[in-house]
Parts: sequence; structure tokens; C-alpha cells
Amino acid sequence: MKREELALAYEEKYLLSEIEQTKCALASAYSNFENVVDPDLIDCYIYEVNAAQKRYKYLLEKAKQTNLIVKEFQITP
Repeated sequence: MKREELALAYEEKYLLSEIEQTKCALASAYSNFENVVDPDLIDCYIYEVNAAQKRYKYLLEKAKQTNLIVKEFQITP
């Protein structure tokens, strides 16, 4: 393999790894949001869900630019 191909393969693996981590973070934030009653924690998890959604959207867009195929994460709150 050429050096460029190795770098691209590493970048793709890293991007897929980041997407998987973000999926987990988003699922965790939704779960935590559904299980809290304290108003401060509700606000905290709203911000956490929004941040994870924005990161996930960004990473999917990045994957699209590099022509990676990613199975999208569907959550029904």
C-alpha cells in the first residue's frame, strides 16, 4: 500500500470510530434525559443531547464528503 492509501485508511477508521463513539454518547444523553427529575439536570442533558446531535451531524457530513458509507443512527424519543 502506498503511504497516501494508508493515511486515508487510517482517517476513515478514525472517522468511523468517532461516529460510533458519538452514537453511544447520544444514546446515553437521551437515556439520562429520560431518567432525571431535577430541573438543573434536565437542562444539562438537553445541552448534552444537542451537542451530541450537532457532532453526529458534522461527522456524518464529513463521512459523506469522503464517500464513506455509514449506517445512520435512528433514535425515537
